[in-house]
Amino acid sequence: MLVFLAIALSVYGLVNFYIVRRGAQALAGYPGARAAFLVLFVGLALVFPLGRVLMAASRGWLTSVLIEVGTFHLAVMLYGFMAVLAVDLVRLVNAFLPFLPKGLTAGGPRAGAAVFAVAAGAVALTVAAGAWNATRLRTVDLDLRLPKKEGTSGPLTVVAASDLHLGTLVGPSRLEKVVGRMNALQPDVVLFAGDIVDETVSEEIEAKLGGIMRGLKAPLGVYAVPGNHEFYSGLERNLACLRACGITVLEDRAVGVGGAFTLVGRRDPSSLRMQERRLSIPGILGASGLDADLPVVVLDHQPVRLEEAAAAGVSLQISGHTHDGQIFPIGLVNGLIYELNRGHLRKGDTHFYVTSGAGTWGPPVRIGSRAEIVRIRLTFE
Repeated sequence: MLVFLAIALSVYGLVNFYIVRRGAQALAGYPGARAAFLVLFVGLALVFPLGRVLMAASRGWLTSVLIEVGTFHLAVMLYGFMAVLAVDLVRLVNAFLPFLPKGLTAGGPRAGAAVFAVAAGAVALTVAAGAWNATRLRTVDLDLRLPKKEGTSGPLTVVAASDLHLGTLVGPSRLEKVVGRMNALQPDVVLFAGDIVDETVSEEIEAKLGGIMRGLKAPLGVYAVPGNHEFYSGLERNLACLRACGITVLEDRAVGVGGAFTLVGRRDPSSLRMQERRLSIPGILGASGLDADLPVVVLDHQPVRLEEAAAAGVSLQISGHTHDGQIFPIGLVNGLIYELNRGHLRKGDTHFYVTSGAGTWGPPVRIGSRAEIVRIRLTFE
């Protein structure tokens, strides 16, 4: 952890230093504007680590404000870095293959200030648009037919979500919107694929969220698996909170749902101790004593090793974790890490759906992705 923190802080400091240095150089001809930029940007860069340190000591309105401002700065930092890097790459190419107007390259202080204004304006508009986009919640519809050897069952509506990250930044108003949207879809069963709460959640916020969550209406129950963030912020405390909300939490455990299918919830890999392994899906099913001829639906927070579910004969697996990248270009990186970053995939007879999540983590900003709730209409062959 210490090594990780050292690397993260070093990268954070170097990226901010790069942006500050290039911005100060661009405004060299305007001392007043340069000083204002330095004070504002350096102050914002310090807010995020300061908020984290203070949160470890005590949680209150001050730490909430600092964290909220600081997380917005993460988005500003990312797109500020991309903007400055793009300008420097253009200047580098122009040094070898001149193509820029001479008035721009030899324009002195005014040209530098103009480039700064364009870059800063582009960053501000991008982050503002992403903050607005993050508030939009869409419903994704998916129709699936699952094999069933025994018994009969009519169509079922499964409503699923993940990655709400409820806490300091994603609060009661967002949860009310999610719960209202879920209830409007008239689900038979509700499934949460992890990261319902964030590590910054306070006891006061937790109490408010619990009252809202108990408003979910699903005749066949509300089920969840923990994600990595439930583990980061104290797994047992968070699981107790979820259970108090009327949510059945599954950790390497299976339950029958309305005689229609068997639901398997898997532990998140983040909660495993050294040398510890998760129970296999066949192992969980074998220990459950449930009807082996019912279709199997799996909740697994992280969409890794999809071949395990396919080999176990799972009919449907629902995952989250990826946020569909949340902020461009992270989605491109996710595409190199995960076989399925978001959406529907079929491997043999197994369906997979990875949802982009109903909330946000870090900056409450979405660029190149959308928050979503998934409505899955199940019919049984």
